[in-house]
Amino acid sequence: MARISGVDIPNDKRVEIALTYIYGIGRTSARNIAVEAGIEPQVRVKDLNEEEVRQLIRIIDAKHKVEGDLRKEITMNIKRLMEINCYRGQRHKRSLPVRGQRTHTNARTMKGPKKAAVKTKRAIAKK
Repeated sequence: MARISGVDIPNDKRVEIALTYIYGIGRTSARNIAVEAGIEPQVRVKDLNEEEVRQLIRIIDAKHKVEGDLRKEITMNIKRLMEINCYRGQRHKRSLPVRGQRTHTNARTMKGPKKAAVKTKRAIAKK
């Protein structure tokens, strides 16, 4: 099992799919990295030799921000938005959708599970 950027890459997958296990690398980036390293994207990871794995590591380290560095940058960007108190930052603070989605219905991912309706004494007395 190859280890790239602190992630164990599965041996039985094709290179272009296996590289997507690294946070920050998608299908297109994975395909481009494989081609740049001179590796066919359809080759299985178990068929790679040590030099090819080292070439992949070199390219990823040089040209891509992945894993911890990328996660840190994203969280810092969100904190910055919250500190300058812009609209997107306010939405992050309130745990509401940031990109203009409706909130009357849906938005359960950001808002969390529904809260139960609280019955008041008036509502009980009317019955």
